[in-house]
Amino acid sequence: MALHSFVKISAVTNLTDARYCAGMYVNMIGFDLEESSKNFTSPQKYNEITGWLSGVDFVAEFESTHPEKILGNLNEYNGINFLEITEEIYLRMLVNSSYGIIFKKELTSEEDLDELIAKAKFFQDFKIMLHLVSESLEINGGIIQKLHTLASTVEVLLGFGIEPETVRNLLEQTGVKGIALEGGDEIKPGLKDFDQLAEILEVLEIED
Repeated sequence: MALHSFVKISAVTNLTDARYCAGMYVNMIGFDLEESSKNFTSPQKYNEITGWLSGVDFVAEFESTHPEKILGNLNEYNGINFLEITEEIYLRMLVNSSYGIIFKKELTSEEDLDELIAKAKFFQDFKIMLHLVSESLEINGGIIQKLHTLASTVEVLLGFGIEPETVRNLLEQTGVKGIALEGGDEIKPGLKDFDQLAEILEVLEIED
């Protein structure tokens, strides 16, 4: 079994999500390591969860933590492959680390996409992957074209506008590397409503 697209799951907080996603052959599982976040994953919890997993890359997700503290904190987390940050000014401080770098960008307008396109060569040169999210932009022809332009130079993970009915067409039209979905809280340990996340993954599943 495999998926038609590259998939990252963000902010995983529990073993139920993690084992399900690994079993669906997602490519990346992200853990929120920002200490002030409600989804913060402690080293103990992280190591307990990842000890059950194999065949997937682990992403340490941060918002405002300074790079020096990021790199120091990671000594307590085993097997991290990628760092995801939201502060663009920190990119140059981390690109020469031993980790792959993902820049998570909140888009508020089409102009934000124009700015990323203008900086695409920088992202390409330093092999920085983009993770794009938005609470305000709706997918339309103009957005699709700009995503296609950006994705022709940079690896892009799309984290908005994803619906089970249209996700495969959206991937084809934009040419992005893949999608990023959000993990969720358990209803109680071991029991979880997977409906929304699972529906998209099942659409992308390649049948044997």
